[in-house]
Amino acid sequence: MTLAPTDTEDLAKGGEPRINDFAVKFANVNGTGSASANNLILRAIFRMGVPVSGKNLFPSNIQGLPTWYEIRVSGKGHTSRSRRYDLMVAMNGQTYAEDIGQLGAGGFVLYDSTWPLPATLLREDVNFLGVPLARLCGDAFSGPRERILMKNIAYAGAVSYLIGIDPQVLAELLEESYSGNPALRDSNQKALRLGYDYAEANLPATLPFRLRTDTGTKGKILIDGNTATALGCLYAGATVAAWYPITPATSVAENFQKLCERHRRRKVTLADGSVETRNDYVILQAEDELAALGMVIGASWAGARAFTSTSGPGISLMNELLGLAYYTEIPAVVINVQRTGPSTGMPTRVQQADLLECAYASHGDTKHILLLPADPKECFEFAVQAFDLAERFQTPVMMLSDLDIGMNDWVVDKLSWDDDYRPDRGRVLSDAEIEEVGHFYRYGDEDSEFVAPRTLPGLTEHGAYFTRGSGHDRYGLYTEDAGAYAEVVERLARKVEASADRLPKPVIQSKPGANIGVITMGSCEAAVIEALQLLESEGMTLDYMRVRGFPFGSEVKAFLDAHERCMVVEQNRDGQLRSLLILEAGGDGRRLTSVLSFGGLPMSADQVAEGIRNEMQE
Repeated sequence: MTLAPTDTEDLAKGGEPRINDFAVKFANVNGTGSASANNLILRAIFRMGVPVSGKNLFPSNIQGLPTWYEIRVSGKGHTSRSRRYDLMVAMNGQTYAEDIGQLGAGGFVLYDSTWPLPATLLREDVNFLGVPLARLCGDAFSGPRERILMKNIAYAGAVSYLIGIDPQVLAELLEESYSGNPALRDSNQKALRLGYDYAEANLPATLPFRLRTDTGTKGKILIDGNTATALGCLYAGATVAAWYPITPATSVAENFQKLCERHRRRKVTLADGSVETRNDYVILQAEDELAALGMVIGASWAGARAFTSTSGPGISLMNELLGLAYYTEIPAVVINVQRTGPSTGMPTRVQQADLLECAYASHGDTKHILLLPADPKECFEFAVQAFDLAERFQTPVMMLSDLDIGMNDWVVDKLSWDDDYRPDRGRVLSDAEIEEVGHFYRYGDEDSEFVAPRTLPGLTEHGAYFTRGSGHDRYGLYTEDAGAYAEVVERLARKVEASADRLPKPVIQSKPGANIGVITMGSCEAAVIEALQLLESEGMTLDYMRVRGFPFGSEVKAFLDAHERCMVVEQNRDGQLRSLLILEAGGDGRRLTSVLSFGGLPMSADQVAEGIRNEMQE
């Protein structure tokens, strides 16, 4: 089943204000600096101890087109996208009609009243809150660009008054952000006060929804997935990154470089007594994604921990070299921050449509290890595991994040680290071990997980071997003999299957008496968990499983076998997770039903709940 949008509902009803339970949507023009204002509001809500999530819906051009930012406040900690808005901050005349039309009866619109709204946009069932932002900033600031930028901060001030953000929290955030630039700090403070003071003097003192200081973010941090991924690569011991810019993965490499500049440099005393600062890392911007992966494979073959970050189009280009690394058994880590496709698709929209491509990437018989994080915290943890798995099993490992996880801010538990961690380098022979075995054969002497030992260049010559992507036997020698070739590729298949026991276990929630299950992956979890809670309140009890790795472990097959029927919730058109469950976990297609969303917007709980209800009725 395909999910479709539903009508908005009346969110502004009488009675006591709803506390810490509402959604605000900001309609802006891309390239005008609105992101700073919107992020300021998000961080202020978090700083007040209230769980919050932000979804940035932006175009793939540089500037000029409409962009939206959605903030959901949820005291219960729900982080999936809301499709029902209490307050629309309408700052883009091009989209007034669309933005106002999205509000249900009783909703509120904050707009720039320097110019009157066209009569055709006015609705009797919607409350319009006008603030003359352009006039206020025109009187207070001199430069044209400054007026545009400060107008955004001014509406942030008005919004902060309306929803109850503590002004002191905003002042502290501005102080932190602009401590090195007092002039810019003062301009922002001035603009913030302009909007706040006007709203306080002219707008309603209370709305049907409001913030209240809480403790819901205690022990939490606000972080995006690409930053968390870069941090995980650093902690894993990665020293080489090769990449080609692509939305939405670019900031993985950019953040990794910033981290390396702080933590991968050391001072060396030279023979003449002088001190020199050296980099203990290499970051290369390649000419394309294929070259980037080639550099990673070369660095990994030489013994470094290396990775590349990309998105769907990059994975398409990398297929040939993914097959090379698989067949020659060279570790490689690939971070795939998924976006919509095919082809260029919509670069700034989200999907989970690379699953099958990544699982079987390259021509010939290949199968790859995949990690499927659901949030930035798991991006950090799984990035570390990716390097351990790649080296233990001497094969490419791909971590499939997505745009929603990678580029949006999430509230997650503080990241933790075990200082006793030691990288799992796998079966790498030392000089002494090479001499002890006498004759080193690269693809022989497999262990219980079907992994053969490897050597690193620069050691004893007795560990040298020729790496070839053409047919080779267990000794590393060229062959076109059917039996010798089959022996190698059959071991590769068993090796990848053996990795299932070392992958993150699926998250499973079981309810007494439930005989129907819901299965999902990645960033869908937030929407699915909230939907299941909603359905349970309606008397519908369902079990839940989120797969976190591929190949699937025994727990996945057991979950499928234990349920009469399972609904598979995912963000792609073709039900790729469902297909993989049928192909690789023995799932019965007659008992697996798809609940799909693939329009490019983050999934919402009411979409999932509606889809499950419809499938249950059928």
